Amino acid sequence: MKFLLSSLLLATSANAFAPTTQGVKPVSLRMSEIGETPAATESSSIDDLKALATDLNPIVNYFDPLNLVDADFYNMGTDATIGFLRHAEIKHGRVAMAAFVGYCVQSNWHWPWKMTTAGDSFPSIDLSPEQQWDAIPANAKWQILLVIAGLEIWGEAASRVTDDAHYMKGGQPGKYPTFQLFRDQVHFVLDLYDPFGFSKKMTQEKKDKRLAMEINNGRLAMLGIFGFLSADTIEGSVPLLKNIAIPYDGQVMSPFEAGY
Repeated sequence: MKFLLSSLLLATSANAFAPTTQGVKPVSLRMSEIGETPAATESSSIDDLKALATDLNPIVNYFDPLNLVDADFYNMGTDATIGFLRHAEIKHGRVAMAAFVGYCVQSNWHWPWKMTTAGDSFPSIDLSPEQQWDAIPANAKWQILLVIAGLEIWGEAASRVTDDAHYMKGGQPGKYPTFQLFRDQVHFVLDLYDPFGFSKKMTQEKKDKRLAMEINNGRLAMLGIFGFLSADTIEGSVPLLKNIAIPYDGQVMSPFEAGY
């Protein structure tokens, strides 16, 4: 039921959230082709950002109530700050999409194989996804978190050893670096983005459109996953989910135990 309801929400609501984009209009979503030196033409000014926001969603328009674009993160200027914010939004959207899909799958389907070498099975789907997380061994949690940490480190540091510029130095926000160096030096591993090269012949216009769709879906997924968490932890907080939410009295922001 949760899966069907979630799919319906995604299908009907995705267009309600507008993306903002990085870059001057002709290159706003373009894959970066520059090196470490920042290039002003590849970074979005505040005016460009406002114009694009209006073009993409004239109802919401430009929305920055905290005026973060003027925060000058790390004293690197407005363009770097916009790159940071755009990258953060895209990354959080991707994580939220994975979490949303994972929540739906965990609520409806039980993994058939054993979870541990000792022969323990995965937690039952009678438990909520939050309860399932609590039920898995601490070593399993550490494995998951360490893999995520490794991906995060590579995403931030790869610009030092590849041709891709950092997103705060003229690179494209949201572009995850290739694992080619890892493949050459360690062992084979698939890239996270387009591992089989299906997008090589895709037009730039289609790439831009798909990235805008990804931003839209990411924003919706952020609302969706927190809707599920709220419904499970605060009874009646999400009326649409009140009949399918499984009450959870733990701490959803604590990965190991209460008060960690």
